[in-house]
Amino acid sequence: MPEACDGPSTLQTFALTAVAMLAFAANSLLCRLALQQGGIDPASFGSIRLVSGAITLALVVRFRAQPPVARRADWLAAVMLFAYVAFFSFAYLSLPAGTGALILFGAVQLTMLGAGLGAGERFGPVAWFGLVVAAGGLVYLVLPGIAAPPLAGAVLMALAGVAWGVYSLRGRGVPDPLAATARNFTRAVPLALALSLVFAARAHADATGVVLAVASGALTSGLGYVVWYAALARLSAMQAATVQLSVPLLAAFGGVLLLSEAITPRLAVASVAILGGIALVLSRKSQRRRSA
Repeated sequence: MPEACDGPSTLQTFALTAVAMLAFAANSLLCRLALQQGGIDPASFGSIRLVSGAITLALVVRFRAQPPVARRADWLAAVMLFAYVAFFSFAYLSLPAGTGALILFGAVQLTMLGAGLGAGERFGPVAWFGLVVAAGGLVYLVLPGIAAPPLAGAVLMALAGVAWGVYSLRGRGVPDPLAATARNFTRAVPLALALSLVFAARAHADATGVVLAVASGALTSGLGYVVWYAALARLSAMQAATVQLSVPLLAAFGGVLLLSEAITPRLAVASVAILGGIALVLSRKSQRRRSA
């Protein structure tokens, strides 16, 4: 945590960060639980998640002390947010919570690191090694075999990760990220409702499925982002990137405790490779910044 923080402030930063990471991991658990029990279809889950998230974020922005910063509409960001939610929801028809979170996180980070390379960022030997290890871990996780996750679900989750990575890149340097997120949720709602119309013949939702979707949108997405942006104000970029390594692990353990999922040897090895490789890349980037 930042060295300048005193004890109470450091504790508050830790608490905010921990709550945000738990919320992000809970998104995987809530979606998987709702779909596993057959209480709702993925298109309806995604639509309810976006609608409830949009309402929650709009209320937070409306009643906070700081007025929102005016900005041009970023429809590409809204489309990427919708794509993330849609692919995420359909992927969890077949993926365990921990495996899905690991594929999602790995794809997000690899997308953002790839964008950095495309923009001319230089990687040293250790960072390249870490990138290769992380990519290799992701490939190993989805290679055909008895313990491999369903290919369709893995591809959908990887696409969700790419979409979220692009969305994150679009948000870099935004002066008011919370207000921008609220607007993007609102713009993504019509796209999600249109997708629900496409899959209307398969639509179904019981009370439990609706409650889980609302919880995912209003609590672990909407309020989760509010808490995360509060934590980000106290974290360095390196700290923010590093703490997110915990999300797939939290989702995996949550899947074991709440969904009776197993942590397979393949998932364990892939987790070490993906998260360890990304940590290597992040650590070398941080060192280069300090030496610059």
